[in-house]
Amino acid sequence: MKVRILGCSGGIGGRHLRTTSMLVDDDILIDAGTGVADLSLAELATIDHVFLTHSHLDHIASLPLLIDSVSDMRSRPVTVYATAATLEIIARHIFNWSIWPDFSAIPSREQALMQYRTIALGQSVRLGQRAITVLPAEHTVPAVGYQLDSGSASLVFTGDTTINSAFWPVINRIANLRYLLIETAFPNSERRLAEISKHLCPSLLAEELKQLKVDAEIYISHLKPSQIELTMSEIEACAADFRPRRLYNNQVFDF
Repeated sequence: MKVRILGCSGGIGGRHLRTTSMLVDDDILIDAGTGVADLSLAELATIDHVFLTHSHLDHIASLPLLIDSVSDMRSRPVTVYATAATLEIIARHIFNWSIWPDFSAIPSREQALMQYRTIALGQSVRLGQRAITVLPAEHTVPAVGYQLDSGSASLVFTGDTTINSAFWPVINRIANLRYLLIETAFPNSERRLAEISKHLCPSLLAEELKQLKVDAEIYISHLKPSQIELTMSEIEACAADFRPRRLYNNQVFDF
């Protein structure tokens, strides 16, 4: 599997800050934040599957425009995978004819441009030799993370999450784990805000990483644009033993 980071920022601003999205090979998206807009029209048209971690705007902003932009270039629907709760939210609040057309009914339910697929915690979806498994997350709305397994190695993306005791026993059973992409949205001075909004700050991240029992390269996502340097310096101080690195836009993982 080849994963290209299209966006990993907690906000926008400047040439290299895009919100969360990852392109897997050339046909799968994990989330559909603003980074999707940097793809060419031809690249957009090859995307068949979109896996959403949750319904917040920074993770779905490009989805309505993606489907609209390539609707006349495709012969089959784009499949959107998410939990039942997340699909209900985006159907009610986004694809509702008031904010955006309901592409799950255009031109008809039988020949729609978009189709929903409900997934559940622990479920694996196989696409060829690739397996995408739903992992537990803890956020202000129903949320999940994902394990991407090529067969030879795995990449885990936590999505937006906070302290989550259910996550680590699952991760520690992944024998071929190579990469862990984990969020940290706020610096330590905003720990209370992190707790209220169910994100991580460096001190919370350090507490969580102590539960990691398998070896993996750790990358930090979802840094707030104005606090990147501060937050990363605090992470390096709090969790130096784990050698965490900042995740960058356009970074590629091949595994």
